[in-house]
Amino acid sequence: MNNKVTYSIGELAKEFDITTRSIRFYEDEGLLSPRRQGQQRIYTNKDRVRLKLILRGKRLGFSLAETRRLFELYDADNSSAAQLEKVLELVSEKKHSLKQQMEDINVLLTELSGLEQRCQDELENIQSSVSEVHSQESL
Repeated sequence: MNNKVTYSIGELAKEFDITTRSIRFYEDEGLLSPRRQGQQRIYTNKDRVRLKLILRGKRLGFSLAETRRLFELYDADNSSAAQLEKVLELVSEKKHSLKQQMEDINVLLTELSGLEQRCQDELENIQSSVSEVHSQESL
C-alpha cells in the first residue's frame, strides 16, 4: 500500500495513467478537492483513493453522477450500512442496464448476421450472372 501523505497532480496522473486535465475535470465536478499552495494543487491520500474509485467506477460503467452520490452519502453519513445499501442498489441497477444492453446487442448481432448473409447471397448471384454472361460471350 502507498504510505505517502500528499501527491502532486503529476504524480497522480502518472500513477493512474491519466492526464492532468482529467484530474482537473474531476476536481471541477466536485469529486476531488485538493488544497492549494499558491498555484500548486496538493492532493491527500483521500483524494488518491477517490480518484482510484472514480476510475474503477468508470470502468464498471458507473456515471460520474452515480459516483458523486456515493461520495456524498459517505461524506454525509459514515454509516457503512447505508453506504453498502446504496452500493447494492446501484449495482443492481447497473446489472439490469447491462443485461438489457446485452439483449439489445444480441438482437442487433442477429439482424446484422441476417443482412450479411443476404448481401453475400446477392453478391454470389450477381457474380454468377456475370460469369454466365462472359461464358456465353466466349462461345
